[in-house]
Amino acid sequence: MRVLGIDPGLHTTGYGVLEFANRQPRLIEAGVVRGKSGGTLAERVQEIHDGVADVIATLKPEVLAIEELYSHYERPTTAILMGHARGVIVLAAAEAGIPVESYAATQIKKTLTGSGRAPKWQIQEAIHRELNLPSLPEPPDVADALAIALCHCYLRRQLPVGS
Repeated sequence: MRVLGIDPGLHTTGYGVLEFANRQPRLIEAGVVRGKSGGTLAERVQEIHDGVADVIATLKPEVLAIEELYSHYERPTTAILMGHARGVIVLAAAEAGIPVESYAATQIKKTLTGSGRAPKWQIQEAIHRELNLPSLPEPPDVADALAIALCHCYLRRQLPVGS
């Protein structure tokens, strides 16, 4: 099974594609899709949509796993803006005919580190360890995307936790 994990953002959207065979994860590709810096909202979401659609077309994942939208009471505008990025990502998956699974940030962190409040560096360390990478995944958006993909597989029981 091939899973595309996405960490949505209007400026930097992290993605990671993992393939699972014999209950072992294998990194296929990871990177970022960037929205136009200083562009209009419409231009930025178009760039995100096109970039994610290209990743889907090129790497052919069977499912897209994405972080759920959340809102902090002090920053409701951030959640609204993030909803735009998330919406075009989900649209790209729908256009390709692949299912979308959503996970809460706290659930992803807890699944990989044991703590729902793990900081970014701890997620990077967990991904480094779980995928036997030669170095920490950079930027943190890539580590988050890979964490989302791993979380999907752990929770769907395709991999034992801490494999």
